[in-house]
Amino acid sequence: MALAQAVFSQEPGDTAVIPPADSVQIRVSGVQNDSLQSLHLSDSVFRRPRQDTGWQLRTDVPFSVQSVSRQIMEHHPWFGFATAATTKPQNEFRKVTGKEWLFYLLLALLITYGFLRNLFPKYFSDLFRLFFRTTIKQRQIKEQLMQTPLPSLLLNGFYVISASLYISLVLEHFEMNPVGNFWLLALYCCAGLSGIYIIKFIGLKITGWLFKMQEAADAYIFIVFVVNKMIGILLLPFLVLIAFAAGEIYPVAIVLSWCLLGGLFIYRFLLTFAAVRNQVKVNPFHFFLYLCAFEIAPLLVIYKGLLLFFRITA
Repeated sequence: MALAQAVFSQEPGDTAVIPPADSVQIRVSGVQNDSLQSLHLSDSVFRRPRQDTGWQLRTDVPFSVQSVSRQIMEHHPWFGFATAATTKPQNEFRKVTGKEWLFYLLLALLITYGFLRNLFPKYFSDLFRLFFRTTIKQRQIKEQLMQTPLPSLLLNGFYVISASLYISLVLEHFEMNPVGNFWLLALYCCAGLSGIYIIKFIGLKITGWLFKMQEAADAYIFIVFVVNKMIGILLLPFLVLIAFAAGEIYPVAIVLSWCLLGGLFIYRFLLTFAAVRNQVKVNPFHFFLYLCAFEIAPLLVIYKGLLLFFRITA
């Protein structure tokens, strides 16, 4: 009995059960939120319209479909019909003067060439065939061209105008205009070229008659004027470029025109030498001296005389 009482009288020191510490279990101090869930994507295309504060139809204006439509547009959430319209500044009218008459003159030259080409198609066809020597019947074509004096005379005048404009434009470009006025310079060039070729024509005719070489003189005159006609025609595109081109196109057009004129003059000298040599025994060196004395020197003397004349008058 005493033993039983002693057993029941003992009480445990701690009744709470303490679980053993787990070395594997780790307490997470904090949990990170998902960054994708917190990211708010804003649509760059969609735009919420402004909230209307509430409006009513105006009663101070007459009721009509137009007035109601106008009021609806004024309260449109996306378009500002109620704001004042913006006006663009008016462009100033630009008026450029200086080359109108030159444009009209070149246009008239082109129209004249087309008119002559349609009026005398046979003459132009024979002229190009003879110049480029594409046929063996050159003597026959030459006789046909000589029998049509009217288109020949008109094309000679066309050459004078075309060449005068070209000389005037080139002199104006290099600031060698002794007159100071472009149109006056072109008029002087026309008069100078006309005088040179009239004197040359009369002089060759008289020389051929004196030395009884009329056939050789006629052949020489014919070749000279045929080449001049081709120069007047082939200068047309270069006149347009030199008159209105700018930048890098301008010097290229001038150089190409010089190459064209140099090639045509060399071609003319070769043709005239071949035509004269068939009838007269001429040494090439003597023919070269003739060209320098009667073709190149007179032009240089006339140009020098004009410079001195305008310098004195100025």
